[in-house]
Amino acid sequence: MNGPHDLGGQMGFGPVAPEPNEPYFHAGWEKRALGITLSCGAFGAWTIDESRHARENIPPADYLKASYYEIWIRALETLLERHGFANAEEIDAGHKLQEPAKPKRVLTADLVAGVLARGGPCDRPVETEPLYAVGDRVRTRNFNPETHTRLPRYARGKTGVIEAVQGSFVFADDNAHGRGENPQWVYTVVFDGGEIWGEGADPTLTVSIDAWESYLERV
Repeated sequence: MNGPHDLGGQMGFGPVAPEPNEPYFHAGWEKRALGITLSCGAFGAWTIDESRHARENIPPADYLKASYYEIWIRALETLLERHGFANAEEIDAGHKLQEPAKPKRVLTADLVAGVLARGGPCDRPVETEPLYAVGDRVRTRNFNPETHTRLPRYARGKTGVIEAVQGSFVFADDNAHGRGENPQWVYTVVFDGGEIWGEGADPTLTVSIDAWESYLERV
């Protein structure tokens, strides 16, 4: 989807200015935001891709004014309400007003270290062989879905070269909407600066993205 999160190549937002020696958290509430989001994700009611899509759907004016963890919390409120764990009135009140949905699992303190160590691997086997090989020229699809996609807006309809076959992974575009994991091959595709930015681009620059197979067509 084309949302406020997809800023690659967009003008008017000023330079990227990394903060020297930036701390992990700028305030105590950000730690809690991270912990709450991970704990609720452990309920097993939604996927990481549905969570990303919830963030993308925050209205642009609100999204662009919000800090990183504000975005996480606003999206979490949407997910909690969507899946029956808490409604807007309960969130405002700070306590439950009715019996909530039951989570599939609860992340208790003694389980946190193990769960974080395992992570959330999304590589999955597929029965087909990859359609493309290193060195193949490909073009990305030029589409603008209202649903979730991991193909950046700036890289749509662009021609590049396969640099690596990364393996097969959960297809986020389907997984975000409850259509199953539907794994596909993922490729690293390299574009030169002129292909991405057009006339006047620095010819020494390249841009690489990881793209699912269904994003690509052979040139």
